[in-house]
Amino acid sequence: MSTCSTVSRELDEPVAGTAATARTWLLLEQPGPWGAKALTSSHLDPALGRALEAAAEDTGVRIALIRRPGRHADCRVPATRRVYAAHTVPGDVWLRTATTEDPGQLLDLDFAALGRGEHGTFDAALGGRAHQGDPLALVCTNGKRDRCCALLGRPLAAELAASGVEGVWEVTHLGGHRFSPTVLVLPYGYAYGRAEAHAVKEVLHRAQEGRIVLDGCRGGSAWERPGQAAELFVRAALGEHTAEVLSVVRTDGTGPRWHVTVAHTDGRRWHVVVAQGASLPPRPESCGSVLGSPARMDVLSMRKAEVPAALAS
Repeated sequence: MSTCSTVSRELDEPVAGTAATARTWLLLEQPGPWGAKALTSSHLDPALGRALEAAAEDTGVRIALIRRPGRHADCRVPATRRVYAAHTVPGDVWLRTATTEDPGQLLDLDFAALGRGEHGTFDAALGGRAHQGDPLALVCTNGKRDRCCALLGRPLAAELAASGVEGVWEVTHLGGHRFSPTVLVLPYGYAYGRAEAHAVKEVLHRAQEGRIVLDGCRGGSAWERPGQAAELFVRAALGEHTAEVLSVVRTDGTGPRWHVTVAHTDGRRWHVVVAQGASLPPRPESCGSVLGSPARMDVLSMRKAEVPAALAS
């Protein structure tokens, strides 16, 4: 029986505009097995998981659990756990790290401030500091969400770790099971689908240089999906790979059609028309689900905008 990722690949389903949305990512190390809803069905205290979900709601913060690549049998709880926070909005991108002996400390965070990109709350609550290492590669491996994530994601994470790539973690959920293996790269927050080890290494290498790889890119998590598709389209049209120089500054309209304004730090702007279409023929959005027509983001047009005099001066 074909998996959802096999069908999606065979149908050449486009990946642009399919990334999970989050201005800020909060990552907590949690070894051991994960359930389908990892914050409340892992070895993390489920009461704490529910409290964290409630605290992060509508703040722009997305919480995920991470673990080192390898076997994940039931094991003792580690004395200290690694925690990361990353803000992905261009012009204010950062990655902070800390360790904690008590995951309940995360409830001391001001989640609204964290979503706005204020890392002071992370530093104050957890003793956080700037992450000076390599970019992070988060590989979705949660087979309880979809078997493709385990069948394809875990071997990818293991291969990357075995080859000496730094900053590789398994992560609970990035969405888009049918694009497995899926990877999120921080601090810039771009997600990738149908990833292979050599491609992930290239993405990480370029990220160290402050550049974005477009091949296989699902979009930047800082924006909603129409904005993701528009920003990637402008990047491809310009051949622009430098990180943080493009931003989605305005999105007008409601589905199935949006008018998205993408701005460059040099003052140029573009109006991009994005339409939501249906992926045909029908295919499963995840393994075991009924056949459906997943939404896709199609760019209909792009034109350079006149820059207002106030912005040009």
